Amino acid sequence: MKLASLLTPHQVMLDLKGDTCEKAISEIIEHLISRDLLAADMHDELILLLKEREQQISTGIGSGVAIPHAFSDNVEQVTACFARSELGVDFEALDNAPVNFIILFVVPKKDYGLHLQTLAAIAKMFNNCAVRQQLQQSETADEVLEIFASRPSRTHCEK
Repeated sequence: MKLASLLTPHQVMLDLKGDTCEKAISEIIEHLISRDLLAADMHDELILLLKEREQQISTGIGSGVAIPHAFSDNVEQVTACFARSELGVDFEALDNAPVNFIILFVVPKKDYGLHLQTLAAIAKMFNNCAVRQQLQQSETADEVLEIFASRPSRTHCEK
């Protein structure tokens, strides 16, 4: 499943303000609720589920990327959001670097297997330096979605 198929312009945030994992996740959940993509009464449950997931091991996978995710019986379809932080977020990432790109997922428990495949594909895409550079330079949600839709092949680059 392509990330672009899970996102609309309403699910792209290009000016994330939160500078800690907790603040960033809360800001993203509030954004999704404000766009009627998640029910307001799910706020506390989702914050708790995402916090518990982060306590197991950071979802900061390195290269400035984090993929926080949680499973819930209270959602019927995968709900995702891409957020970009100019200053970076402390996610206690595997490489100890700040996170500039966050892809948050809330997944129905029944879709657990599909979700793991999607996570792997997204992690591989974000391993592509050109993708990260293009996302950093994007000015609109539509540009971000075009990058995700094109999903270039994996390449390495100098930081």
